[in-house]
Amino acid sequence: MNSAALSPEHRAWSAGRMATETFDVLVVGGGITGTGAALDAATRGLSVALVEAADYAAGASSKSSKLIHGGLRYLEMLDFGLVREALTERGLLLTKLAPHLVKPVSFLWPLTHRVWERPYVGAGLLLYDTMGGRRAVPRARHLSRTKALRLAPALRPDALVGAVQFYDAQEDDARMVVCVARTAAAHGAALATSMPMVGMVTSDGRVTGIRARDLLTGADLEIKARHVVQATGAWTSAAAGQDLRVRPSKGVHIVVPRDRIAMAAGLLTRTEKSVLFVIPWGDHWLIGDTDTEWPHDPASPAASHGDIEYLLAKVNRMLIEPLTPADIEGVFAGLRPLVAAQEGADTTRLSREHTVDSSVPGLSVIAGGKYTTYRVMARDLIDAAAADLQAASGGQRAAIGASRTQDVPLTGAAGYAGLLAARQQIAAASGLPVSVVERLLGRYGSDIDGLLGLIAARPALAQPVPGSGGYLGAEIVYACSHEGALRLDDVLARRTRTTIETRDRGLAAAPHAAALMAAQCGWDEDRADAEVARYRELIGAELAGEAQPDDLGAYQAKAGTLQLREVRDGR
Repeated sequence: MNSAALSPEHRAWSAGRMATETFDVLVVGGGITGTGAALDAATRGLSVALVEAADYAAGASSKSSKLIHGGLRYLEMLDFGLVREALTERGLLLTKLAPHLVKPVSFLWPLTHRVWERPYVGAGLLLYDTMGGRRAVPRARHLSRTKALRLAPALRPDALVGAVQFYDAQEDDARMVVCVARTAAAHGAALATSMPMVGMVTSDGRVTGIRARDLLTGADLEIKARHVVQATGAWTSAAAGQDLRVRPSKGVHIVVPRDRIAMAAGLLTRTEKSVLFVIPWGDHWLIGDTDTEWPHDPASPAASHGDIEYLLAKVNRMLIEPLTPADIEGVFAGLRPLVAAQEGADTTRLSREHTVDSSVPGLSVIAGGKYTTYRVMARDLIDAAAADLQAASGGQRAAIGASRTQDVPLTGAAGYAGLLAARQQIAAASGLPVSVVERLLGRYGSDIDGLLGLIAARPALAQPVPGSGGYLGAEIVYACSHEGALRLDDVLARRTRTTIETRDRGLAAAPHAAALMAAQCGWDEDRADAEVARYRELIGAELAGEAQPDDLGAYQAKAGTLQLREVRDGR
């Protein structure tokens, strides 16, 4: 068994270990911080298990702005430490840890004031570039209005007096989580999705494990651990029982076709409370985001019609040809798990720094932070676990080493540069277009060999899945055999991004993808049909929320649709 493949065999092996072993560290949560913590602990030589209630990146880790960035808005807030830390991580990801996944991306910052704004913004971006250290991305450059409009003819001439072009970096957030999880598996971690925690196990005031339910088999199990770490994002307050309190903040993005906005770079512009990004994303633009407190169930964050109208209004202030609701291909909403500072504070002003709480023996909980600094968050979380393990052993345990993940490339990174240089030869040998090989290398890196092997054995898998937005049949199969996909939405929403990249939200692709999954996962016809029906209802719930004017209505519409499905399923 390939230990780096999150295959059905690996999950069964992991579940077997969870039923019998006592782990040094048990991670609850399969987002970027949880998988990062599993990798950090495993590379220190600790025995590690990870459980996730749904799928890798099912929460906020698949619904971010998909940027690896220092955060210019945090620089304006004088949060220099956070910006420096994030820019250091950006450099590591671009050059060493994940060069196949993380790429430079160009933005324009439009200037609207003739006298003071250019030196103010220019000084900030000079500091931003300087804090970024070695030149992993090009430095910022000043543009006249004429040059800016040449780069972005979609912008209204009266919307700017000039611009500054700067660079940050971009990734597919859900794909990176899976790569981190696979890398943890390669270092010996046991991982299982569809394995929700249903309670903590304690002995003499110390957490000694969790009770979990395996949704694939229906089995209940007690997973023993010397230390439990919890990285459950917006669910933290409900599950931790500690002093740490999280205030979830909702961020909404819309997706429109690339040809609807004539720009050769992305866009960052201020709004009344925050900033607006227009981010290049393949054949699309991501436009976002919002930042509003979410007081409802974290399981059902929902974009409202009001959110969509807000984003359209903000971006249309800059465009010659305004966008309309008919242009929208996809919408997604996620929750930032911000650490509450004081009651009533605007979530736009809450710090994005993270906090680790280890006030309960045997348990460490993390909240806050930003996607870019996931590796630092994971390091700090496992540092807390390691300190508790040493203390609990009474000095009998050998010293636990420091984090090593700054030197551990993610799966697919090794050999990527050479393969990219050889992309034309790979295309000729495989029969795939060069553009497809380039896209696959940017998603899988050196793990492209696995996909090419599938295509060589089953040439039909080289064809795009109808309605998927161009994803190959091999990518659907590989998601099941190597990337831990168990449900249809795992594939359409997270292993591929069909759900947000196609105008029908992937409904046309669903039966075709389900058929490919059925052959790989051993589903019968009834199970495949049930997966398609479930996916349609998930999309229906999202659309029901988007038709409502505000958060409460969107939440009630989305949650109500999902509850009806659960009632019909007998749950």
